[in-house]
Amino acid sequence: MSETRYAPARSRRAPRTAVRAATAVAVVLAVAAGGSYAAGIGPFDRGAGAPDPAATAQARAFLADWSAGRLPSAAGRTTRPDSAERVLRSFTAGLDIARPRLTAARAERVREADDGTVSVPFTARMPIEGLGTWTYTSAVPVREQQDGTWKVDWKLSVVHPRLSGTEKFRLDREETPAREVTDRDGASLPEGRHPSLTPVLARLRGGAGAEPRGAVHLVDRVTGKVERTEASFGGEAGPSPAGPVRTTLDAEWQSAAEKALGEAGGKNAALVALRVDDGEILALANSPATGFNRAASGTYAPGSTWKIVTSAALLLKGAVAPDDTVDCPKYLTVGKEFHNVETSEHRGATFREDFTESCNTAFISLRGKLGDRELGDVARTYFGVGQEWHIGIPSYDGSVPVPADETEKAASMIGQGRIQANPLIMASVTATAVSGTFRQPSLTPGNEDTTTTTPLPGKVVGHLRDMLRATVTDGTADVLSGLPGEIGAKTGTAEVSEEQDNNGWLVAHRGNVAVACVVEEGVTGGGSAGPVLRSLLSAVPADPS
Repeated sequence: MSETRYAPARSRRAPRTAVRAATAVAVVLAVAAGGSYAAGIGPFDRGAGAPDPAATAQARAFLADWSAGRLPSAAGRTTRPDSAERVLRSFTAGLDIARPRLTAARAERVREADDGTVSVPFTARMPIEGLGTWTYTSAVPVREQQDGTWKVDWKLSVVHPRLSGTEKFRLDREETPAREVTDRDGASLPEGRHPSLTPVLARLRGGAGAEPRGAVHLVDRVTGKVERTEASFGGEAGPSPAGPVRTTLDAEWQSAAEKALGEAGGKNAALVALRVDDGEILALANSPATGFNRAASGTYAPGSTWKIVTSAALLLKGAVAPDDTVDCPKYLTVGKEFHNVETSEHRGATFREDFTESCNTAFISLRGKLGDRELGDVARTYFGVGQEWHIGIPSYDGSVPVPADETEKAASMIGQGRIQANPLIMASVTATAVSGTFRQPSLTPGNEDTTTTTPLPGKVVGHLRDMLRATVTDGTADVLSGLPGEIGAKTGTAEVSEEQDNNGWLVAHRGNVAVACVVEEGVTGGGSAGPVLRSLLSAVPADPS
């Protein structure tokens, strides 16, 4: 049986009528952005003179495309696509903005001007690589076209109210003395030898506790004169730290990880390997090598790799046992139709088989065994997901929101919905599952640990280890079979949007190491992340000390 997926809801806009009357309308808007899932459901009363919902929908779709990096699609929603794409691309690239987070205001704040232009306010949170987040507000103006459709009325001020033909923004970083960064044995980690560490090394060279400093300035386009400071980062400059920065990285593992990412076929990808017994990170690699640190700061739906946590929650509660029969049908409808890739099925399957074959419908059928908050509580209490981690560099530490409805709860059971993670989180989840104890990951020694977790019962750990091993020997992770050592693993795919292929995931453990890899638009976990982890585990010791 192939790796599984679920089909997102498709929204359709009703045809516009010639008369814009005060009518009650129902609008369903589902937008997937950056791996996230959101739904707003009517009906609501538009009211006399209220903006056309189609205008608001277009503005929100524009913001969603911009957030997700789909710049041609975002620009295509404007009145000047060529100019819009050029400006959006240069704005984010020129200011080292990793992944914009753009949030539209509530419907009651949307306004329609006398000329018919609908203005949708939004909040922009712009993460500037290595510095922090620049937050500001702006608005998207949307105008009805002659053919009755709505488009964003493109102008520079859409991006930022002060961006104009005479003024632009410039990022100025304050240079700090470069410090040597070493691996766990004191060997130097130069960028030339480890290019994938570029975003990490840039952060570490300031030294533990040293804040990078810089500012976003509004400048005259002709003279370059600074007109005002829009955002500043870092406190007052202190004394320059001395000596090398020591990390937990292992140079051999790091080199093997960077080489392994070559198996991703040029797609955006990230990989983390860490020690099970203490959480120390042995390798952290990104492709492309420069830019956003996807491995530790990415926000992805983890897909079926999340079934490790879902299984733990069910086993903890005694809601299911590995040998219990949990049917795996082709389809299951919970507000929308969920299905398995290629509509595969496995009638009469045991729960263990559902795990090894990654059956979505079986896991979704068990949603009633867990309370609405239970999956998030288990993730936080036993796996540390959603707590604040201090690994030595900025990291995103996961989110498991309470599902808004039964459909979202069904999606959450298979690592979709609004669940967010990254390779760092999923490597840690795997380490916790096979050891029973969460240990805060670390890239540098001596970090503060403010997490509070509870160990998993030994019986649950035993079941999880058995199911992970069976996924390699008899299931969807057979790409890792035949390698030295006893390997357990879980594949995953995660849907992003109707316009993009699935992200591919694979997590695994062998000896004292847990690893996780995501390949953006990799289609399947075994087919995309599988070759990456096979390359890595073929090149490193089966059980490092």
